[in-house]
Amino acid sequence: MSRTSEKEVIEEIKSVSHSMGAKVLTQKQFFSKSKITISDVLRYFPKWSDACRAAGIDYDRSRDKIPEEDLLKDWGRVARMIRDTPTLNVYKVKGRFSRNAFNRFGSWDDVPGAFSNLFAGSDEWEDVLAILQTASPKTKRTKTTHESRINKKSVTSRWPGKLDGRPTYGDPINFRGLRHAPVNEQGVVFLFGMLARELGYLVEQIQVGFPDCKAKTQTSPGKWQDVSIEFEHLSRNFTEHPGHDPNKCDVIVCWIHNWHECPEHIKVEELSELIKSLPKNE
Repeated sequence: MSRTSEKEVIEEIKSVSHSMGAKVLTQKQFFSKSKITISDVLRYFPKWSDACRAAGIDYDRSRDKIPEEDLLKDWGRVARMIRDTPTLNVYKVKGRFSRNAFNRFGSWDDVPGAFSNLFAGSDEWEDVLAILQTASPKTKRTKTTHESRINKKSVTSRWPGKLDGRPTYGDPINFRGLRHAPVNEQGVVFLFGMLARELGYLVEQIQVGFPDCKAKTQTSPGKWQDVSIEFEHLSRNFTEHPGHDPNKCDVIVCWIHNWHECPEHIKVEELSELIKSLPKNE
């Protein structure tokens, strides 16, 4: 099969837009009407909007650059939830936006300072600002090196520091043969293996490469259908793999579902929630 060319991608975008008579062409509209995949588009263009510009077509701007205030409000929401400054790993689980959206502020350690500068004196965020005063040495950009050293020594952490050379475990769950919650994709695969039958899947193949799993699921009495399954620790991790085509994935099996923009056609099996309704012992 010959590879789709850049010119063919552009012409197809023009053709679909014209046939639909749409003033604004969304990704969902395009891929539902075209045999071209998202991988074909991303081969030549960094983003969907870039492909539309090349075709001279207006695009859905709802995913354009997120306002700075919205980003920092969501960061503050997570800080309020955990009553501490969120680490990057914590925010990946509980936050709404990707890490890349925060690059405009510098490093992840610079985000508390940006929040403090934007919402200084705000009654709405008084509780979060108080947390930052005691928990973050970077909330004030005017601190001297000496003051920063004092702050670092005085910061009290909820947990002791991680010890080198020792494994890391998830929260205790004591679910059947699994003592702790998964902390990576391999743990999700193991847990899914225990639950596949209860969730209605007959596994045909586990493989290296996309998709991770080929299975069958029952659609009606006496009838089964093939499904492509991808395993992720966090559902949003799906977007971090360049070769993962959402149009070729039917199910994401994850420990935590935090991909708010997940396409509607993909079913998400969030194991952390599913096991709450299942017996801990077989």
